[in-house]
Amino acid sequence: MGVVVWLAAGGAAFFVARIVPAGRRTAAEAIAAIVAAAGAGVAATALDFGGWNEPDWRAGLFVFCCAGATIGVIRLIRLAA
Repeated sequence: MGVVVWLAAGGAAFFVARIVPAGRRTAAEAIAAIVAAAGAGVAATALDFGGWNEPDWRAGLFVFCCAGATIGVIRLIRLAA
């Protein structure tokens, strides 16, 4: 159940990032958001808030912020090039 929270938070970060049109590219950002969500979820489990089987709002918020930051870095790199 915790994994569902992670993926939902990563998807939410992706859809919130779609509001800003500058540097937007759908496929790369979607993949990056999901990969970042999975990695941040594992990190949240290691930090002992949330877990693989137990949903926790702190893990969801952490994953949302990490996925949003990842999308921001991708856009920053794309706009700088």
